[in-house]
Amino acid sequence: MRRRLYFVLPDFDSARKTANDLLLARIEDRHMHFLGRRGTDLGELHEAGVAHKSDLVHGGELCAAVGGGLGLLAGVLLLLSPPGDFQPRLAVILATTLGGVLLGFWIGSLIGASIPNSRLAQFAGDMERGAILLMVDVPRQRIEEIRELVARRHPEAVARGMEPTVPAFP
Repeated sequence: MRRRLYFVLPDFDSARKTANDLLLARIEDRHMHFLGRRGTDLGELHEAGVAHKSDLVHGGELCAAVGGGLGLLAGVLLLLSPPGDFQPRLAVILATTLGGVLLGFWIGSLIGASIPNSRLAQFAGDMERGAILLMVDVPRQRIEEIRELVARRHPEAVARGMEPTVPAFP
């Protein structure tokens, strides 16, 4: 299980040096996600993807739950009052619920992809001033080690908290 640590770095050079130190500490590049203001060239740094920048995952999860509930309701209504000669079975409830979850996730992720990540709103001011946000996913047992490494080697970096869990996707 990994935890996501957030650090605000003042500029590109600081971000590059921090990334190199984390690589030397055996944190893989794929676990480091950098984000700056729109149009910032991050060079060789691993830029945060769409799933990090937007509410794609949150929107998908939320709408999947709503779609599943509506699908369940539709399945129960079909079972209780079948149309015409149709004789539904219990599998109809499963099918409509699953269909609702899938359709809800798809619609929610499409909507969420166009909305900025609400978890990153607290960093927007820093990034507009030219700072670079580092999101690094570390194993739970290495949290303090990585925090101390960044604090010791990069006093200009500001630790800005930790997300309790890192979603499996992304």
